[in-house]
Amino acid sequence: MVGEEGAFVLGWDEVLTEEELSMTLKVLCMSEEEFKEYKEQDGWEDDSEEEENSTLSNEALSRLKSPCKKLLYDSVLLTLASYRADLKAEQDLLSNKEAYEKLSRREQQALHVRYGQKRILHQLLELVQ
Repeated sequence: MVGEEGAFVLGWDEVLTEEELSMTLKVLCMSEEEFKEYKEQDGWEDDSEEEENSTLSNEALSRLKSPCKKLLYDSVLLTLASYRADLKAEQDLLSNKEAYEKLSRREQQALHVRYGQKRILHQLLELVQ
């Protein structure tokens, strides 16, 4: 369901791997009985038209059912915990010109990438609270 990378791709305005995330949330939020029934009906390919036509925009994420929101929230917290520094530390380093200039070009680029990732994850936390 998640693909080769085992991760979902989030953008500023929407989930870029929305089909994978939708399916994963749907399955993980099912009861055991619902899952058995879904599997028996070969539901993997036959999602409703409504689900196929919907996008996982930020607005749609904020309207998810509580179990799905909780699952996403906890997943984001786990992802954020995997970073060495928090968003504030990255922000402080970016705003400290002297410390920033001591970093190599590659370290500066990595800092910008991590900072952007963390900002998107924090945005997602706010959407699913």
